[in-house]
This record gives sequence, structure tokens and C-alpha cells, in this order.
Amino acid sequence: MRIAELGERNHGRSRLLIVIIFATFLGACSTTSPRTAEPVFRIVQDDLGRSVKLPERVSRVVSLAPSLTESIYAVGAGDRLVGVTTYCNFPEAAKAVEKVGDTQTPNIERIVALKPDVVFVSTASQLEAFMRTLDQQGIAVYVMDSKSLAEVIDDLRTLGRILGTEKPAELLTVGLKERIRAIGRKESRRVFIQISNEPLFTIGKDSFLTEVVEKAGGESVTKDVPSGYPKLSKETASATNPEVLILSDSEDNREPNAAFKNSEAVKNGRVYRIDPDIISRPGPRLVDALEQIAGFLDK
Repeated sequence: MRIAELGERNHGRSRLLIVIIFATFLGACSTTSPRTAEPVFRIVQDDLGRSVKLPERVSRVVSLAPSLTESIYAVGAGDRLVGVTTYCNFPEAAKAVEKVGDTQTPNIERIVALKPDVVFVSTASQLEAFMRTLDQQGIAVYVMDSKSLAEVIDDLRTLGRILGTEKPAELLTVGLKERIRAIGRKESRRVFIQISNEPLFTIGKDSFLTEVVEKAGGESVTKDVPSGYPKLSKETASATNPEVLILSDSEDNREPNAAFKNSEAVKNGRVYRIDPDIISRPGPRLVDALEQIAGFLDK
């Protein structure tokens, strides 16, 4: 009887030991291999009306346009940038971000290696070449295509929502709108924007700068010329006879084209230069351009 009791006790202990070992094993598994939550995604529409699938938190971003790089920094998300173009030179911090080629011919392999959550591009022209490759890698492409001051402000708010910096973005846009409203109306002056000297390029009806000139209190003398940045003959340019001539300040564009030698602008010394970056990038510094052009027209 004592032997039977002893056997029964040993059998019970063995079962208890097995339970303890099994529980310990489960605990170890749950500690070393916790259940990973499924990532949360959202669907947003870009400026072309495309549906883009993005993670709830976007932490790694590539920008393929200087205007977008500036905008991302402006809304307080510059720390998310892991890749930018060789033209992205503002703010200063952008110069230290890894370069992925230029705007028109980005290095796809380098972009893929950076494993961004999203790649921001400024125009649809870049899409066809690398959209499929990035899609196969699970990398989203979001197109922003600002064509006016209002659209610039809307896109800054959109960036804030996408990148989770809504409050800084809202403060930024409120400030920009106040600065735009502060530009007083004045007697309109005929303005020619000289983008380059030889060949002579200017702005046309499809350029956002045509609106900027108007809001600054001027009237672009080429506002009805088709396209965004048309090339003009000297005869056509001379006939515009602008009162104010504004040069995009680059090494080869520091002097008025010979077509304007008899214009009111040159005769009256109303020739001004402006930073080419702030008039070519539809981002937050476009308001700087607006203020500067308004200042030229007040002189």
C-alpha cells in the first residue's frame, strides 16, 4: 500500500513538472516572439486624383522636387526625409540628406534601397518611368502639382495631414495667407519676367508666376502667351514694351535681353533681379517672391 501511494505521489509530481515546463516554454515564446500588430494603412488621393495607400505613420520619405523638399521642412517633417534630389538646396539641412539623382532622372535602385514609405513627386511626367518598379517594392508614389498660390497652401496642409504635423502646417498656412492679404493693391504696371537671356524665355498663361505678378499689383505682358514658359523672338519681346523688367538672377541672366533696350523699363531704370529658386518652386517661399515683386512695383 505504501509503495502504491508513493508511486501515485511520484506520478502526480511528474504531471506537475510537465505542466510547469510547458507553461515556462509558452512564457518564453510569448516573451521572445510577441505577436506583431498588423500595420495600419489609409487611402489618400493625390493631386491627380490617384488613390495612394500609405501607412498610418509615415516615417521615411523621399522627395523628388526642391519645392516639395522645402515644403516638407516647412511643415515640420524634415526629419522624415531620407532622400532628396541634387537640386534640393534649401533649407541648409537638405544639403546633408542622401541624394537620389536629379528631378527628371532619379536613381531607382537608390530609392528602393532607402525603403521609403512614400516618394513625393511634383509632376506626372516622372511617374511612368519608375511607378511600376516602386509599386512592386511596396513603395507609394504621391503626386503634388501646385499651380497657384491657393494650391500651394492646400498642399502644405495636405503634407501636414500625411506626415502627422497638422498643427505646424496650419500655423504655417495661416501665416502665409496673412502675408498674401497684406499685399496692398496699387496701380497696375506692365511686367516682363525674363527667365533666361539667350534664348529668351519668359512666363506664359500656364505659369503660376502669372498669378503671382497679378497679386503683386502688376500685369504680365505675356499672360496670354500659350504654355508655362514660352520662348520669344526679339521682335515679339520688344513689342511688349514692359514698364518693369524682372530678371531671374542667374550667371547668364544678369542683364536685360537686347530686345528691351528701348523699353520703358530700361529707360527708367526699373530693372530688378530676383532669386531664381523662389520664383521657380511652388512652395512656401513663393510668398517671398510675391512680396519682393510687390516691392519692385512700389518703387
